[in-house]
Amino acid sequence: MDVEKPLFVNIWGGGFTRPSWAVLLLVFTVFAVLCFQISTNTVFPIWTVLDSEKSGIPADPRSCSGFFRPGLPRKVVKSITDFGGVGDGKTSNTEAFRRAIRYMENFGDKGGSQLNIPKGRWVTGSFNLTSNFTLFLEEGAVVLGSQDPKEWPVIEPLPSYGRGRERLGGRHISLIHGDALTDVIITGKNGTIDGQGKMWWDLWWNRTLEYTRGHLLELMNSHNILISNLSFVNSPFWTIHPVYCSNVVIKGMTILAPLNSPNTDGIDADSSKNVCIEDCYIESGDDLVAVKSGWDQYGIAMGRPSTDIIVRRVSGTTPTCSGVGIGSEMSGGISNITVEDLYIRDSAAGVRVKTDNGRGGYITNITINNITMERVKIPIRFSRGSNDHPDDKWDPNALPIVKGIFISNIVSVDTKKAPVLEGIENSPFEGICMKNVTLSGLPSSATWHCEFVKGDTVGVYPMPCPQLQTNNSSFSCPHS
Repeated sequence: MDVEKPLFVNIWGGGFTRPSWAVLLLVFTVFAVLCFQISTNTVFPIWTVLDSEKSGIPADPRSCSGFFRPGLPRKVVKSITDFGGVGDGKTSNTEAFRRAIRYMENFGDKGGSQLNIPKGRWVTGSFNLTSNFTLFLEEGAVVLGSQDPKEWPVIEPLPSYGRGRERLGGRHISLIHGDALTDVIITGKNGTIDGQGKMWWDLWWNRTLEYTRGHLLELMNSHNILISNLSFVNSPFWTIHPVYCSNVVIKGMTILAPLNSPNTDGIDADSSKNVCIEDCYIESGDDLVAVKSGWDQYGIAMGRPSTDIIVRRVSGTTPTCSGVGIGSEMSGGISNITVEDLYIRDSAAGVRVKTDNGRGGYITNITINNITMERVKIPIRFSRGSNDHPDDKWDPNALPIVKGIFISNIVSVDTKKAPVLEGIENSPFEGICMKNVTLSGLPSSATWHCEFVKGDTVGVYPMPCPQLQTNNSSFSCPHS
């Protein structure tokens, strides 16, 4: 057979050069590669990936740390001891930290500054950071949260929540706080920030908490943030909370709290974009990682979504909640989320999508890939009906839209229960696409529980519910 024999007939008329087999093979190869790139449901459009210089996305596909762009070396470097700090584990250093930051503020436009925390135990109340600034904990340095609630001042609630998350009115400021900052690094040689949260947990358990507890670290309205190579332990409430932020990298962190401590989420990315969370180990009394975007009518009104977020190579355990939770506060919208290469053990849920009537907003284009679970009670869960609202002004007709959730390459061993997928009656979850999901250890009587969901599956064991065996929605799964 003549290999140059034309494969196609020129139906358009003269001037068309018929391709050779070699050219055709090259064209088909390029086309296949492009299709594969698109079908992997990457969190970023392909044109953004190709233009990495503009997007800030790193060329190395194994890391998303390029979200953070390092600035110039800090010109002024000081120790907390230069401001009267005493690292004996007893002396209050609140004023020393605040004096240090006031001093460092003078160099924000002059090359920036760095505050070193040497080996020792440094007790402090809340303090704010500044721009073009590095907080560096040396080996053996431990920052301890003050046990005096007055050293955690009460501030205004977040506008996308309308009130404190736990109590009406304001909320305690985080131990380390920042607002409207640029180019902030919090890092070190595996130093520790210990919130000493038991005092706050007891207030919560005893129902004597007056205001919502503070986080260990919260940054608001800030850009170009790096948090790395530290241990954060015993947070009073959520541990790391970037809210209304962009270009945030949280990498190489160890986050620990007692497994029965209330609401001690590891990392909560909230109404933020371009967030990279990778290579972290987390044990907590709530979600290891959560993505949020505001609460009911307040989140709807603000309309600040969480988008373009990557969670990669995170491991840990939480006996009460999930490895990764999407929601339940999602009223500003959540989209373009990639979760991959996770190991979750001894947890209540593996991956969970949480929403409710009154939330409004949307959850769309969520990619969950390559997750290993061990002794997880419910590996995949969509939940509703928490009846958790900020006040009585929420709109029961504000229904969330959930569409396009891609789940693939999941292995769960010693699984306790089959997946529970509960959508909302008048707003079913559509485009639930699953591929290569294996759940072992289930009792023979275990069956999937599905309500108000539509989608399609391939290579899923045990057999999923009928709603996921034939895609009868307008959304087409890639494998359909």
